[in-house]
Amino acid sequence: MAYEIQNTALVDYYPLERLRGFVSDFLRAVGASSEEADIISDGLMTAAQWWHPGQGQGVEKLFRYKRRLENGGLLPQAAMRWLVDSPAYALLDAAKGFGYVAAQRAMSRAIRKAKTSGIAMVGVRGSNHFGIAGYHALSAAKQGLIGWAMTNASSEMAPWGSAEVVLGTNPWGIAIPRSREQAIVLDMALTMSGKGMMRWYEREGRPMPDDWALTPAGERTTDPGAAMAGPLLPIGAYKGYGLSLFTDVMTGVMTGALFGRDVFQDENNFDVGHMLVAIDPAALLPAAEVEARLEELVRQVKSAPPIDPARPVMLPGEVQFQRMAERQRTGIPVARETIVKLRPLAEELGLEPL
Repeated sequence: MAYEIQNTALVDYYPLERLRGFVSDFLRAVGASSEEADIISDGLMTAAQWWHPGQGQGVEKLFRYKRRLENGGLLPQAAMRWLVDSPAYALLDAAKGFGYVAAQRAMSRAIRKAKTSGIAMVGVRGSNHFGIAGYHALSAAKQGLIGWAMTNASSEMAPWGSAEVVLGTNPWGIAIPRSREQAIVLDMALTMSGKGMMRWYEREGRPMPDDWALTPAGERTTDPGAAMAGPLLPIGAYKGYGLSLFTDVMTGVMTGALFGRDVFQDENNFDVGHMLVAIDPAALLPAAEVEARLEELVRQVKSAPPIDPARPVMLPGEVQFQRMAERQRTGIPVARETIVKLRPLAEELGLEPL
């Protein structure tokens, strides 16, 4: 779902490199290594270019990082170690380190293995929030491989037919490489929306769609405030619930990480689980044949007549790449509320504020 910024009075716009520099300096100031700061700032800036600031995936994450670094739930320069390492699969203990860093290391290893074995999966346990799933999937697509990234998350979704939260939004990222065009990238949570966007709608005084969340009593509502303590609704009704359950098996149960209600509950040990998969699209057919077949599929999809002539059929990720190009020209939107809250933190760390 594309979210447009209705009330531009809520945001300020910043050049990409200014924001990237601020994020990188902030992370180093709180103890991150140069490698960690580079990976995380690149991930956060990708999110800021792709998504609405109300989704909280850009510089808004800095508050959470600082809080968790201070309470010990997140460790800079963590001593991550490989617990399993076979030709086609591996398991990384992130040792409470940055999720962006753990997931990038895991996907890098999956990519190396898949180039030999055709397919590889790397699990991660003992991690933290890993950012946007599409960022990690796209790392594989940039190497000519199909990437699939999954993570579990704190419980905000109820099992279908209940109003009691058990499962997370459990995001997926899938990226399919194309040699002459941008990759096809699907980046999605398994809920219709998240609490961040609900808060944004509440601040704007706007009703939210009635398929985003339930009240604690299990009733649909368009009032974000009434639903804030209730469960988020899954994509595709019971189908999204099933996908979230499957994701928790892959990322939590299989890796030894926490799962279900337990993820993100202990401030000193979030123990989030991820699964990073890389697939060689030419494992079964010659690469040139696969590419030709993919482009024919894309042609068929893109040539489908749109219901609204002003809104042509688009591939997954196409809107995000267009938005990225626009924001590189016009600036990155950051919620004004976020800027105000960052200023005292910047002063505390000796940084020039935004």
